[in-house]
Amino acid sequence: MKERIKIWCDNNLQGDPVIWSIVFALSIISIAVVYSATGTLAFKKMANPESYLFKHSMLVLLGLFAMWAAHRVDYRYYSKLSWIALWLSIPLLLYTFIAGVKLNEASRWLHLPLINQSFQPSDLASLALIMRLTSMLSKKQQNIDNLKDSLIPMLIWCGVICGLIALTNFSSAVLLFITCMLIMFIGRVPLKYLSVMCFVGLLAGVVAIGVGQRGSTVVKRIDAFVQGDELPFQAEQARIAIATGGLFGRGPGQSTQRNILPHPYSDFVYAIIIEEYGIVGGIFVLSLYLVLLYRGMRLVSKSENAFGGLLAAGLGFAIVFQAMVNMGVVVGLGPITGIPLPLVSMGGTSMLFTGISLGIILSVSRGEIDQSWNVSKGTMHNIPKAA
Repeated sequence: MKERIKIWCDNNLQGDPVIWSIVFALSIISIAVVYSATGTLAFKKMANPESYLFKHSMLVLLGLFAMWAAHRVDYRYYSKLSWIALWLSIPLLLYTFIAGVKLNEASRWLHLPLINQSFQPSDLASLALIMRLTSMLSKKQQNIDNLKDSLIPMLIWCGVICGLIALTNFSSAVLLFITCMLIMFIGRVPLKYLSVMCFVGLLAGVVAIGVGQRGSTVVKRIDAFVQGDELPFQAEQARIAIATGGLFGRGPGQSTQRNILPHPYSDFVYAIIIEEYGIVGGIFVLSLYLVLLYRGMRLVSKSENAFGGLLAAGLGFAIVFQAMVNMGVVVGLGPITGIPLPLVSMGGTSMLFTGISLGIILSVSRGEIDQSWNVSKGTMHNIPKAA
């Protein structure tokens, strides 16, 4: 039986086994903690708590399936797909800003009537921009300091996508912009051009705050964090959850702050993790993300293809950086952002695109591990030309 399971895993779960292990561990943690945190939500809506367990479990399986499907595709094909996804993202982001589903004073979602689910175009746009930027950088390595031919197109794409996202989701736009900066730094873009990009990004951020839907909220949250005179309600309740968790926690399903803390199953799920599993549980989850970052970044040096290395590093950093920001907000190291914890928080679009991102990273690692796969797909040095 064990031999059959091993053969099945070798044939179907290819790529870095450590990444697979991390994803499965976070998925189990997600199901357990979200089930605990949605008890109050189910009571308020007079619903069966098991219905949320079933729904979230299906979303976790959807993310895992997306990850499995993405890792089966030769990562070099994502160079072409990024071009299509990027052009598709622009009208979707504009339509969402104008006529999207409005929640908490921001239009971030599109309603899909056939499946009765909400879709967040910013997740698609972020993934598309990272894939496109890494593709452009890999093809311009020999001419990377040419401002007109190499850098201007990258700056335009970064500015357009991050700017459109910032109109409705400023914190996500900032995270994406910083990720793009890191990718360009790894891709050997000169520092003088990166400083210009920082200035342009700062200017665009000011414009987005003035024109966007959540500008006043962004200013209030930053001011509240800097002044520190009075803690926002969410931050105060999150700190109570952390304080009552202690070293080993209150135990699975024993959280009391889930009844008070807003969004304990999404934005502040890390507070519930610490309350129920203690500082030990919180450090364990943090360690999983740090190992994931390491496994993604090491592909930069191991990959024989610039596109593969940059792609894995960029996507790995984007996922882990988002996790660090979420956990930092919960423990009081940053202003409230409303960013979910990847692979753990409840949410369909986030789970889907995080799974796709991890699948692409696994596709890159698969190309480095399985030499027979490389031969069957062609040499690793050739990248398909983008449209």
